[in-house]
Amino acid sequence: MLKTETPSTQHPQLDLYPVEALVDALVDDQALAAQAVKAVSASICKAVTAMTPRVAAGGRLVYVGAGTSGRLGILDSVELSPTFSWPPERAMALLAGGLGAMFQAVEGAEDDRNKGASDLRLLYPNYNDVILLVAASGTTPYVLGALQAARTVGALTVGIANNPGTPLLGGADIGICLDTGAEVISGSTRLKAGTAQKILLNTLSSALMVRLHKVYGNLMVDLHPTNIKLVERAVHLTMHATGATEAAARAALEQSHFHVKTAIVVLLKHLPADQAQALLDATDGNLRTALD
Repeated sequence: MLKTETPSTQHPQLDLYPVEALVDALVDDQALAAQAVKAVSASICKAVTAMTPRVAAGGRLVYVGAGTSGRLGILDSVELSPTFSWPPERAMALLAGGLGAMFQAVEGAEDDRNKGASDLRLLYPNYNDVILLVAASGTTPYVLGALQAARTVGALTVGIANNPGTPLLGGADIGICLDTGAEVISGSTRLKAGTAQKILLNTLSSALMVRLHKVYGNLMVDLHPTNIKLVERAVHLTMHATGATEAAARAALEQSHFHVKTAIVVLLKHLPADQAQALLDATDGNLRTALD
């Protein structure tokens, strides 16, 4: 039996717990998710190192999963655009059962291996693409079908599962096992297995964006300010990076179409916005190099 399906030996009387003990059991078990991710940091480093040159060469991130795993992939993919101005067409997600399965379970969709393969082929994957395949069990047919299709074209495949020795981990170019073990509620991998997947996906995509010069120091200098909150964040980031007043930061941002990187170069290099942008373009968007 898979570890994630094995009933927990720690809480066999969970339904009899008073509410305080019930909450403690659930919270304490979730804490193990971060430990599971930390235990595979070497594999995460290997994945980021392999992903970076392919994505830098124009490759896409494609997330594939079913159920909770698939929904977490969608969440990670859609947040890259506002956070890092990453093109939505270069962060795509496939969920067994289609986008409708984001809100309502589509029973049996994860069991269709051929559908996983055909869904991925419809995206015309290529060598530079990175396919992030997520399945707590490590045996989900839909995900394994997508894996097979990705391997056929030489795309980089990163398999993420919560059970060791499973087909997904063995078949991917890089397999990352988040060994979270049994769940407090037996088989409910939306709990710590899902939490560990969320941490891992955040780590992979964020580390990748840092390596692609989307971050300066620890500042989110490539955000896409699409609402009032993000506009104010852009102002404060510009002020923090340059020491400029709020008025000066706003003025530089307005000249720079509210692109924080460009505004920083405007202020620190004393350049007009078009020249600041040209300097960033010449350094592949590397703000630190542009300033040096």
